[in-house]
Amino acid sequence: MFSDNKKGRDQGPMTDFSRNQNKISEGTKMVGDIVAEGGFRIEGTIEGTFKTTGKVVVGKSGFIQGTLECSDADFEGKFSGNLNVSNTLSLKPTAHIEGEVTVGKLAVEPGANFNASCSMKGGVKSLSKPSSSSEPTKQPQAAQPQGQGKSA
Repeated sequence: MFSDNKKGRDQGPMTDFSRNQNKISEGTKMVGDIVAEGGFRIEGTIEGTFKTTGKVVVGKSGFIQGTLECSDADFEGKFSGNLNVSNTLSLKPTAHIEGEVTVGKLAVEPGANFNASCSMKGGVKSLSKPSSSSEPTKQPQAAQPQGQGKSA
């Protein structure tokens, strides 16, 4: 009976963290490092390093300066610094992004300001592997028949 209750307690908080959404309201400024497991809606200002396994939504009045690492992000506000989004970064018409950006997928709506160096990790890996593995195989085969044809 007691062991069943402990199992229920251990499982509950873990699923709750991923479903929670934290909100930083307009007029709030946070300086420092933030590490979390839930999603965030940012209407205020964050300066520092911000890491979460959840989704980050930055409203029109939101501003993040520093480093942001998250799974997905929707921007209506501003960002300056290093942005690392493992899945999809979506930029609304009022978004203003500056710095270095690494994403899996990028969606930019007309009107968004995107002044950043950007690299897309997901697509590049899948495209480069087949082409690099097939090129070395084709070149040696092509070189051998040509060499035999010239000597005969």
